[in-house]
Amino acid sequence: RGVATIRKNYENTVKRGKLTQEKCEQRMALLKPTLNFADLKDADLVIEAVFEDINVKEQVFKKLDESMKPGAILASNTSTLDLNRIANFTKRPQDVVGLHFFSPANVMRLLEVVRGAATSTDVLATVMRLAKKIKKVAVVSGVCDGFIGNRMIEQYSRQAMFMLDEGASVEQIDGAIEAFGFAMGPFRMGDLAGNDIGWHIRQRRYVERPELVYSKAGDRLCELGRFGQKTGAGWYDYKPGDRKAHPSPIVTDVLRDYRLAIGTTVRQITDEEICQRLVYALVNEAAHILEEGIAQRASDIDVIYLTGYGFPLWRGGPMHYAESVGLDKVVASMRGFASNPQADPAFWKPASLLEARAISGKGFDAK
Repeated sequence: RGVATIRKNYENTVKRGKLTQEKCEQRMALLKPTLNFADLKDADLVIEAVFEDINVKEQVFKKLDESMKPGAILASNTSTLDLNRIANFTKRPQDVVGLHFFSPANVMRLLEVVRGAATSTDVLATVMRLAKKIKKVAVVSGVCDGFIGNRMIEQYSRQAMFMLDEGASVEQIDGAIEAFGFAMGPFRMGDLAGNDIGWHIRQRRYVERPELVYSKAGDRLCELGRFGQKTGAGWYDYKPGDRKAHPSPIVTDVLRDYRLAIGTTVRQITDEEICQRLVYALVNEAAHILEEGIAQRASDIDVIYLTGYGFPLWRGGPMHYAESVGLDKVVASMRGFASNPQADPAFWKPASLLEARAISGKGFDAK
């Protein structure tokens, strides 16, 4: 099944005229598929990309540890799980590193390289060089839930859902941020990625971080099996063979019923407010990431968002954009959002770094 998917991807590239049929066949001939871990014993590098379940990861890494030669690099494509925990499933944590490819991996240029507590410098240097060889843009991240990109996008998505609760429509939110310049809005993005992914993360948050406030509108959608394009229905409706997003009367009804259930007073939300709340949610979480040393510099965060998340190129990334607006203005807007009667004030508490830079007038990367 995996080989068939690879062939289909290559043949689509041939159809677009970006690859010859001869090159397609040459590349397919380089593959040696196997279902046996023992066949990996001479490989210099292995990249695990199994389901995002820590127990499944444990089984695979224990087998890799037994099968791979000494000095081989054991990489994980995990997008949220604790890389240090994964590394400790092996007897060689120094050889374990995160290589988080973005979907679809054959198209997206971004590669988050996750350095674990034990990852050795030679392993890090090797995978950074490998990234250049395969024409990816690599950014180093430390270990935390979601690393850099997905940790930030969770706050962006939380804020998008809060605005649904307050009265904005799915189409208005997506339309506003797309007019700002994003490649796609949060709900079209959710439908493309699969709404069940976010649902599973929220289920984990309810247990691990009960203090965090979430809208349950997305849960209600998933309970109906509306996981996005793969099921033909998500925040939008889809027709067979057509990826165009069509407004859904079912979603309109779900949101109306949910607002009634939680007692929301619906109000008009401007497109400007939508854009500010979404982008400033990214900026504030990014400031926390910088404070914690998960990212080395603000420009690394901008590179991630420009190459992996569809942030408008001409705006320079969330951190550059916030500096161009003025960090003092960003903080003032955040305080205004916190005073909204339906807001979660804790969400809009400025990160210490953001507040300090707003007062000093210096940029994020200033010494």
